[in-house]
Amino acid sequence: MFLRPPKKLTKYGSWALITGSTDGIGKSLSFDLASKGLDLILIGRNLQKLQTTSNEIWAKFKTKIKIIVIDFEKISGEEIKKKIKKEIEGLEVGILVNNVGSFTNGARFYHEVGLEGIGSLVNVNIGSVNWVTSAVLPGMLQRRKGAIVNIGSGSSLVVPSYPLNSIYASTKAYVAMFSRSLSLEYKQFGIDVQCQIPLLVATKMTSIKRSSFFVPSPEQYSKASVRWIGYDSICVPYWTHALQWYLINAVPDSLVNWLLLRYFLNLRKKILRKENKLA
Repeated sequence: MFLRPPKKLTKYGSWALITGSTDGIGKSLSFDLASKGLDLILIGRNLQKLQTTSNEIWAKFKTKIKIIVIDFEKISGEEIKKKIKKEIEGLEVGILVNNVGSFTNGARFYHEVGLEGIGSLVNVNIGSVNWVTSAVLPGMLQRRKGAIVNIGSGSSLVVPSYPLNSIYASTKAYVAMFSRSLSLEYKQFGIDVQCQIPLLVATKMTSIKRSSFFVPSPEQYSKASVRWIGYDSICVPYWTHALQWYLINAVPDSLVNWLLLRYFLNLRKKILRKENKLA
């Protein structure tokens, strides 16, 4: 599987739309998609970072780039859909990458997250996928071609549970099932839908600063990610992540659950000690 040739992505259309495009995996994917000859629509919440990313990509690839400022935490789904539909009117958006994501600040029991935190996770991790897809999908249907890539998480499929991060993992489980179902629905219309499952990547969201054998950099992960576009509806693009999944599946669920709970409880203690010092 890891030796399959990448698909010619421009066959889906001339434009790619990427959410969460100014940091981490999303930014690296934007560069890699531009390198494949695609024009880009970059979505993020920070105008300055969008402009910087756009300038960096244009300087390297001279591709057409549009930027759209959207804060998925703060505006309604209808506003998101309306804004994106207006900006992409007349553009052949062949690839959609739903990458934007939110993660709780450290390990928290469910009752400690609060309504604002729950709302943020649901709006960003689930709402964004629904509303952006609903804005882009009609054009793909009209052209009878397209690829939708939803970035999931190993927390939803690789491990039997994800304690003290229950809401985050649950939102990503939604993304996985949403992708599987849409893949079956829209394959007949020439639209490939998939959920890519990363494990740990050295990004700002994971707070991991250095890459390693099992933790790729965003650039390393992105190159693998692009190679898998258009293939399986659920996939683990980076080979050492697939190896980790295999190894985890060989361990009894009860032991994995025990190890995860111990790890996140210890992490919670460290976070609380740090917060108490700052108080």
